[in-house]
Amino acid sequence: MIMKGQKISDRYQIIKSIGEGGMANVYLAYDTILDRNVAVKVLRGDLASDEKFVRRFQREALSASSLSNPNIVEVYDVGEDNGEYYIVMEYVEGKHLKNLLKKRGKLTVSEVIDIVLQITNGLSVAHDSYIIHRDIKPQNILILDNGLVKITDFGIAVAMNATQLTQTNSVMGSVHYLPPEQASGKGATLQSDIYSIGILMYELLTGKLPFKGDNAVEIALKHLKEPMPSIRDEIPEIPQSVENIILKATAKNPKNRYADAREMNEDLKTCLDDSRKNELKITFKYPENDYDDTKIIKAVKANEKKEKVKENKEIKEGEEIIAKKVKRDNNDSQNKTIIILASIFVGLFVCITAVVLLIPKLTSAKQEQIPDVSGYTVTEAIKVLQDAGFIVSDEQREEASETVDAGRVTKTSPAAGAIRKEGTEIILYISLGDITVEIEDYVGQNSSEVKGRLEALNLQVDIEPKVLDEGEDPNDYEEGIIIDQSVEPGEKLSEGDRIILYVPKLENKYPNFVEDQYSISEVEEFAEDYGINLTIVYEQTDEYEPGTILKQSRAAGSIVVEGAKLTITVASEPNSDIDDPSIGEGLE
Repeated sequence: MIMKGQKISDRYQIIKSIGEGGMANVYLAYDTILDRNVAVKVLRGDLASDEKFVRRFQREALSASSLSNPNIVEVYDVGEDNGEYYIVMEYVEGKHLKNLLKKRGKLTVSEVIDIVLQITNGLSVAHDSYIIHRDIKPQNILILDNGLVKITDFGIAVAMNATQLTQTNSVMGSVHYLPPEQASGKGATLQSDIYSIGILMYELLTGKLPFKGDNAVEIALKHLKEPMPSIRDEIPEIPQSVENIILKATAKNPKNRYADAREMNEDLKTCLDDSRKNELKITFKYPENDYDDTKIIKAVKANEKKEKVKENKEIKEGEEIIAKKVKRDNNDSQNKTIIILASIFVGLFVCITAVVLLIPKLTSAKQEQIPDVSGYTVTEAIKVLQDAGFIVSDEQREEASETVDAGRVTKTSPAAGAIRKEGTEIILYISLGDITVEIEDYVGQNSSEVKGRLEALNLQVDIEPKVLDEGEDPNDYEEGIIIDQSVEPGEKLSEGDRIILYVPKLENKYPNFVEDQYSISEVEEFAEDYGINLTIVYEQTDEYEPGTILKQSRAAGSIVVEGAKLTITVASEPNSDIDDPSIGEGLE
């Protein structure tokens, strides 16, 4: 048990617990050597005693520590202290996407595209090194106040054997985002991460998961058998290009999915362009549903049985003839076997020689660093890039810039400094200059939609609740609808300027802790925020992952009253040390 004030490896001093899950507990700690706060993830006791898992955990965590990208939580250190195995990571002061969904319900299209672009940007770096995350879900995606998205749990997610749905009968990871190939017991690939991103994208846009069930097995079967529901049935105004991305990402057959995160990232960049407004619904090249294995196995067995009966009959009838020919056939068989083996050996030698000689030539395309052409005219930039061996795309994109004059290049995609093969296509971004935005009257509009539009113009937008004036009827207002704004209509803001959108502060209601998969720490945070007296009761079960919330005493949707009592029932492992149902009473 890790205690507040305890030092791990005589270096990381624990400040407080900031999260707990089925595989590990997370603590905010102070690095006494480098004078900074860090997040320390400590392996759960039963996993720490599994030598095979620990070895893989350490190997994969060290591999993940080599990843460097703004959209990935950096891994600083991996170690062991008195039997406690831990990972030290960058401490990020942000909320995970599950929290954002609970507060907002669902996000706008532009917000989701921006978030998924950042996720695929981070995963592109991992996929380039063939590192698979294996556990992409909202709880593993952090979002900072400035909108920056960071993927966490590299290493521990990779180390977990994701080809199994259960371990000691408890669900491993989140089955709601489980790719069909993993649900059927096959290994994970880069495209397994793509499937999980597609499910996440659907959830962010609709506020709900595409596949639900009473247990993990039922949900896994739906991933295997049921078609992905159309997001346009839920939100008809969503562009077909966006639905196509979700459908391609969540294809049952991995051959129909994006090859990796980089390919998906490139498709996302243009999905909201006018040129793709009338895009046709995607069709797949390869079949999505496999044949019925059960029927075919039965048919094969029945046929084998018939053939066996026939074979036995023929053998019995020809016994005498076969006996006479045994000696001669044996001699012929030996000669044939020698000839066949010699032919196979020669063939293998030729194939191996060809592979050794040809593959280096086929894969020896020269690697070059992409030049920095920011500030160049388009003509100058094209010449520099072509001289370096790259192809400049006919497609050009525009963006506002305070530092680069209008008409000149601001950046490239892929970015300057990246190492790519000669012949790689480069997209130029052209400056529109320092653009100001004229603020409109947003009162009466949906705050999330307005926030998305303004952030697309590179403004900083905050949404804050505002107490209603005395005598005003709360029933006259809707949650999330703007009632005031900090900048008057008609005023102009430049990129990076801030505006506050005020929404009515209405009565708070209890969320559905069970259905929305709250963690214990999230419920504790909720109780602390609203002055609720929380009691946690543990129930031993092998059907749910330890820490899963099974019941809540206050109905979802009921009004929150300060000082009220709330009891939640939480799953614990069978035969665990948690026997007293009163454990957890009075937790802050």
